[in-house]
Amino acid sequence: MEFARLLEIVGDAPVFETGLLLAGEVNPDDVRRQLSRWTASGRLIQLRRGVYALASPFQKVKPHPFVIANTLVQPSYVSLQAALAHYGVIPDYTPVTTSVTTRRPGQWQTALGNYTFRHIQASWWQCYRQVEVHAGQLAWISTPEKALLDLIYLEPSGDDPAYLESLRLQNLERLDLTALADLGLHGGPKLQRAVQHITAWVHTAAEEFSPL
Repeated sequence: MEFARLLEIVGDAPVFETGLLLAGEVNPDDVRRQLSRWTASGRLIQLRRGVYALASPFQKVKPHPFVIANTLVQPSYVSLQAALAHYGVIPDYTPVTTSVTTRRPGQWQTALGNYTFRHIQASWWQCYRQVEVHAGQLAWISTPEKALLDLIYLEPSGDDPAYLESLRLQNLERLDLTALADLGLHGGPKLQRAVQHITAWVHTAAEEFSPL
């Protein structure tokens, strides 16, 4: 396969998998050898085995970290601090893109960023959606309420008011309290306690900033 042909196949895709190149009458070993050569020559960036991105100047669009995260581990969706920062519910910049998966947890350090995957039970796999994160790039990301409760669910002391305060939650009006309460009921006593604290803060904030 010629590199020009690879560019035709990949097109505008910010990230691609080896399987995309194996359709039709191609020799899989030859394709993999070519990918290795192009990676060594700096034309491709290997993110993990079987997952690549085009390097500059061949890259038409810069891959969004959330799109990379979705591709690195499947199934997964972006959640926890990364999603909360995306929604503006926490003020901190998150240098690591955090996701949840029903598969094994893991960490990936790549030339295009660092990625962490936390394991959750299949029964807690819910409340995520596909959204446009940048210039036509789509990624699976949790709702704000699920991102917050995923974090509390995975943190051993997540329902502790001191821990919740350390998150410095902001823009609380962006949280759907009904959805938050429903998720808390599904998640058990720990999450229900956390939801009570958060709901109280939302109501207090609303009272403090309401016009006289």
